[in-house]
Amino acid sequence: MSIFKGFFKGGTELPDPEQKALPAEEEAVLEKVAHKVVERRMAVPAIVFLESVKPLNFIGSQALVFFEPIVQTLFNFKDYDTFRQALEKRESIEILLLKIEEYDVIFSQREKRIKKFLKVEKKKWKWYQRWLGILTPKVQIPEEVLKPPSEEDSKQDKSSN
Repeated sequence: MSIFKGFFKGGTELPDPEQKALPAEEEAVLEKVAHKVVERRMAVPAIVFLESVKPLNFIGSQALVFFEPIVQTLFNFKDYDTFRQALEKRESIEILLLKIEEYDVIFSQREKRIKKFLKVEKKKWKWYQRWLGILTPKVQIPEEVLKPPSEEDSKQDKSSN
């Protein structure tokens, strides 16, 4: 049974979740792209752009073929070629969007934890350090704040409340 059988018939059924949509190396490249997008805080513009050009993903992959000689001098060619091959598949844009959204949520939660920690830490400072920014101490953010909380920690917090 083909993944696109329902698409060409005009059906709305989803593809089988048991079947992998992309090979592992294409999935890894899409994950790498999603990490870079979120790392540079460009998640919202990337999502808007990808949603608007979703129907044109095959044309975009062919444009990547056209620009291949220029890009080959700047980037890792294997990843570029794998990314181009992934874009030829219709479901790859949706997978990339989901990965960007997932990593953006994780990144924003991390930023909230860091902000909360810094707010508590700044309350310990003297008035001239807080308001004037003079002689501010160097703040070392602990590892518990930087890493995402595990599921066990969140379950313990819910059960204690």
